[in-house]
Amino acid sequence: MTAPILVTGGTGTLGSRVTRRLRDAGRPFRVLTRRAGRGEAGLVVTGDLTTGEGVDAALSGVETVIHCAGTNKGDDDKARHLMRAAERAGARHVVFISVVGADRIPVESALDRAMFGYFASKLAAEKVVAASSVGWTTLRATQFHDLVLKVARHMTRLPVVPVGLGFRFQPVDTDEVAARLVELALGAPAGLVPDLAGPRVSEMAALMRTYLAVTHKRRLVVPVWIPGKGARAVRAGATLSPDRAVGVRTWDAFLADAEREGLAGAGRPPLTSARAT
Repeated sequence: MTAPILVTGGTGTLGSRVTRRLRDAGRPFRVLTRRAGRGEAGLVVTGDLTTGEGVDAALSGVETVIHCAGTNKGDDDKARHLMRAAERAGARHVVFISVVGADRIPVESALDRAMFGYFASKLAAEKVVAASSVGWTTLRATQFHDLVLKVARHMTRLPVVPVGLGFRFQPVDTDEVAARLVELALGAPAGLVPDLAGPRVSEMAALMRTYLAVTHKRRLVVPVWIPGKGARAVRAGATLSPDRAVGVRTWDAFLADAEREGLAGAGRPPLTSARAT
């Protein structure tokens, strides 16, 4: 394989790990970023998936895309600009990362949108990717350890930590998701593939208490009833994939490593830099 793989969101939490995996595998790649100067000089391309500006140039000579860029809303527009540019460039394969529960969490009310808009955004993007003439693969993963850690840091700034009553999650290691995305990108388009979920299902309250114990913080964790159809779906297990608990690294092991490195209570953990071509 000589054509570079384009990684959208390649400077983010997941994308940085994807590019590191590609580098270690000796695969040429380039990173699409909105801001010039991010990443290593000359190894990134600047483009905006929100407007489509610069995306055609980023896809020049590219056959495979790993689409990691995403936000709480507008993912369908970003996917539409990407897929249209991929069609024009003659790309053969787009690998998209989505989330477990995207098709099972209804987002109807204002509260649903505020709390679970990310799931609706991912589902809308899934549909855009699948409707394209470009070959595609979509992987749904459960919540990343890094995301749960970010939430825990934020929530434990409060003297009392409210969590959704009955909310359960199955966090997975971000690097394991990156490894799977690279594996899929190096294969043929496969459509919607089996989920990737972490090894354990835990109450959100338990995840927060583990974080508090590891960081030696004292906070009261209070389960709170959350109304709405989206919350009801989460309580029913919409964010879980127990039959696909193929992840290895646990939340406890992730936290222990983060604490040893002095990162559990700090900002975003630094990532090993990746080289692109």
